[in-house]
Amino acid sequence: MGQVQRVQPMLSIEANGARIPAIGLGTWDLRGRACARIVEQALRLGYRHIDTAQMYENEREVGEGLRASAVKRGEIFVTTKIWPTHFAPHDLERTAKESLVRLRLTEVDLLLLQWPNPRVPLGETLGALARVKQQGLARHIGVSNFTVALVEEAVALCSEPLVCDQVEYHPYLEQAKVKEACARHGMALVAYSPVARGRIKSEPALKQIGERHRKTAAQICLRWLVQQGVTAIPRTSQLHRLSENIEIFDFELSDEEMQQISALGSASGRLTDFGFAPKWD
Repeated sequence: MGQVQRVQPMLSIEANGARIPAIGLGTWDLRGRACARIVEQALRLGYRHIDTAQMYENEREVGEGLRASAVKRGEIFVTTKIWPTHFAPHDLERTAKESLVRLRLTEVDLLLLQWPNPRVPLGETLGALARVKQQGLARHIGVSNFTVALVEEAVALCSEPLVCDQVEYHPYLEQAKVKEACARHGMALVAYSPVARGRIKSEPALKQIGERHRKTAAQICLRWLVQQGVTAIPRTSQLHRLSENIEIFDFELSDEEMQQISALGSASGRLTDFGFAPKWD
């Protein structure tokens, strides 16, 4: 397979000692050889941030893609997430090691709690997460799908710094409160479903702004996130979308354009919600 040239320099978001590449590849729902191939191609194109999770059942294939890319391990920021059924302390440490075995890595760059689990005391879970970091199995730790109250509680209870809260965030979902809570504690906000599962592609306001900058609606959306200091992890299975999603560092949105996009958001724009989800802000 021929070498693919890197598109543009990748910006990073700094948070409590971590440098998180501003655009990453989300791998939810990617499986088998297709998953490994997309990860490999993303890294060849210039991505340096790959996001997976135990629940995605593709950690093994993500690891295959990492190795096939021939990009040095130290240049890649790898995130995985622990599912809430493994939040009891001994279980958490065991399952974190199992993720590393599947990825064939000695450490991940970021290990997250994927959803809150009120059945296990948060202090016990965070104690175990901190120990995983102290053992050198994760360079950084954080949380996902945590509300403002849960972020505050987690920061107070954890002996190690938390570097992010990974949440759903796109123009249709207003997330100012969680973003402000993260900023207060030096944490990054990492946005999953950043293009609202493709729904933003037909949004007139984004298309209009895109015409002005000669960019697609998806590129405008991702630029809007990155310009807020948010990391975005769009998921795609299409090679041409991989290139599109990182070609966002050669233009800038005006304040007026940023506000126009933000005005699309509301509390009712959420796409990912489950019965076990917390009471959202």
